[in-house]
Amino acid sequence: MKRIDLKKALFILPNLFTLSSVLCGFIAILTCTRPEASDDDFYRAALLIVFGMFFDTIDGRVARLTKTQSAIGVQLDSLADVISFGVAPATLVYRWSLQEFSNLGLFICFAYIACGAIRLARFNVLTMSATGAPKKPGKYIMGLPIPAAAGILISLVVANTAARQTFAPAFLGSPELIMGVVIALSFFMVSSMRFRSFKDLSLNWRTGVLFSFAVLSTIAIARFYHISIALIWLLACYVLMALVETALGLAGRGREEPAEAGTEA
Repeated sequence: MKRIDLKKALFILPNLFTLSSVLCGFIAILTCTRPEASDDDFYRAALLIVFGMFFDTIDGRVARLTKTQSAIGVQLDSLADVISFGVAPATLVYRWSLQEFSNLGLFICFAYIACGAIRLARFNVLTMSATGAPKKPGKYIMGLPIPAAAGILISLVVANTAARQTFAPAFLGSPELIMGVVIALSFFMVSSMRFRSFKDLSLNWRTGVLFSFAVLSTIAIARFYHISIALIWLLACYVLMALVETALGLAGRGREEPAEAGTEA
């Protein structure tokens, strides 16, 4: 009888978590595309995507813990993200809000999926070594991560449900607002803006102040409003931190260029 090599079998483990994320995204799509889908169905679909995020977070940690990182794991993770955090939230947001705009809403949701796919393809190229093995993650990543973009969208769905039960702001479900958010997230994903990966937690005083403000204000919002609104705010602060750091970086380069020009003259 042939013996099973447990070391090789461990490579399956992180991929099972990745495929679990795909399953959550797939069921979320089926849930929100039912002809008679209600707000409760949209809420359940959003929660399924949250579970998909949990599995997406676990798979990388399991791979590092068991030392089973592989090139196929990186590619599978990106393909899973396209479904779970690209197609699933875009379908959910279209059915929940943007179908009111008919073909325009359809195009905007497709643009979100396309930008997410481009962002993931670029990420794979930038994080691959010449041998195809994944590189060690750096301090920054280019473009808004697609799970963060999906997190903002599904938090809006959950917050809209919470607005019917608490004094949470009901305008969070405004189709015009949702359309603007989807367009902005699509742009941030394919932009060249640098977002912190939080693999290296060393912060300078400016970003340290921003980070502290984001955490404390998020706790306050969760306490007085709803955790979904707090999550929207936290992810918005993540985007704001990237915008501030990008602006400071551009300002710093702008001050250096005149000085260099003066030296040459």
